[in-house]
Amino acid sequence: MLIEMHSHTAEHSPCSSVSAVELVRRVFAKGLQGIVLTDHHHLWAMEDLNSLRRAAEVPDHFLILSGQELSSAEIGDVLVFGATRTLPRGTPLLEVRRLYPEAALVWAHPYRGSRIPSEEELQDQLLDGIEIFNSNHTVRGNTRGLQDWHRYRFTAIAGTDTHGKSYAGTYPTYFDHPINNIAELAEEIRRGRCHPFLKEIPRSGANSRVTEVTIGTKGMDEERERIIIKTLENRQKWNAAERGYHIMKTVFRHGFDGGLYRVPRPIDEDAASMTLIEQGMRGKSLFDKLLTASVEDGAEYLRLTARWLAKLHNCRLVITPADEFLERESKRLGKYIERFADIRHSQLRKASEIAAVVREAEQQLVRDAPALLVQGHGDFHPKNVFVGQDRQENRATLYVAAIDFESSLLLPPAFDIGCFLAQFRNQFFNHEEILRNCPESLFLNAYLEAADSVSADFGRQVELFRARTNLSIAAYLIKLGLGDSEDLWRLLVEAEKAVCNLGP
Repeated sequence: MLIEMHSHTAEHSPCSSVSAVELVRRVFAKGLQGIVLTDHHHLWAMEDLNSLRRAAEVPDHFLILSGQELSSAEIGDVLVFGATRTLPRGTPLLEVRRLYPEAALVWAHPYRGSRIPSEEELQDQLLDGIEIFNSNHTVRGNTRGLQDWHRYRFTAIAGTDTHGKSYAGTYPTYFDHPINNIAELAEEIRRGRCHPFLKEIPRSGANSRVTEVTIGTKGMDEERERIIIKTLENRQKWNAAERGYHIMKTVFRHGFDGGLYRVPRPIDEDAASMTLIEQGMRGKSLFDKLLTASVEDGAEYLRLTARWLAKLHNCRLVITPADEFLERESKRLGKYIERFADIRHSQLRKASEIAAVVREAEQQLVRDAPALLVQGHGDFHPKNVFVGQDRQENRATLYVAAIDFESSLLLPPAFDIGCFLAQFRNQFFNHEEILRNCPESLFLNAYLEAADSVSADFGRQVELFRARTNLSIAAYLIKLGLGDSEDLWRLLVEAEKAVCNLGP
């Protein structure tokens, strides 16, 4: 059963603006099977609950119970399920235990504000459970509650702490067995046969553990909290991930915090555990979307992606040092050639020649036009772009978002364009209909229309970075043990053709 465990009514909680009738109707419409009214120091009588059911016009199988929120003497607010009378403010928990040994006591919103409960507090024997999700927690607080629950393995519930109708039923609790009354609910909590309603999905991540967490029910409004938790496995990877996280925070503050063009909302970071937390994006990668999109939708997604990139470049942000681009490029190009050399690849010479041309052209470009550099994405491709809608039935809520800013540098804008075009062709090489329906001119024209300005030799620069990206993909194939694949040969031929387009 899914039950809303923490709610306040306008009738008996002065802080609430939602009537009991509206509250019950909202939670029922959300798809839950029950609600517990937990007004401050007030216990609803059974006859009042029966009258409420009739007024709300919900079916008999929908459970309506009453607990209460006690301002305790020891730890502040505690949800009490199973006491038979209203408890006075400041009642000690020991006294509640003495009077009602069968009741269940749950610490309410212990992560509210900046509070971080200790292990000793969370394991307090006077408590039967901890409310780890609550609308009065920040996302950071809810995430910390989730992590502590996994770490210490106490009994946990979720509670919306509803004071208004718009978010009623957001954080329900799942009970393993059917419940008919408050005594059964209290027993299930005391026996640990309940948990917050959420979905945790492990995701693949390079040198990291990535978990996507979705909390609560979707309901008619489709509003659910989504977070991505990334835990890095070594300090070097943490430094790179933290760097990308801070770049994304700056981008977020410069017009990518909502609307049509976005990045995930940065939520929290913890250097001690090497953990980063960011908003989960509702949607799919551009790669996945294009696999199933209509011709018209696919073309629109590609144009929006180009405009997202132009918006970033138009900001002309300066976040990282200017000299990083050439330093990193020199190291990267060297590593690409090392991979060819390590297996004595037959195309080592061709790869080395391409790398030499790219290195020289990059150095000249930056030397001749240092003011050209803008904060770019650095790894812009279809699998690092998300397309989603806030509401599935409303196309006006469509958005495009980019993720993964670990490779972001001050770089020539054409770098991101060349990277995207090369990766797009490679990722969809076996999907001829997508390459035909979404030609690269579609992306380029949309970018040029949205960009504030581009240099006179922009097309030449795009070819330079197309060649550079093809070389990086070829080196990656060697890393995967695919050095003899036809794709690698194709990539080198296309890279060679691109550098030939650079001219003298």
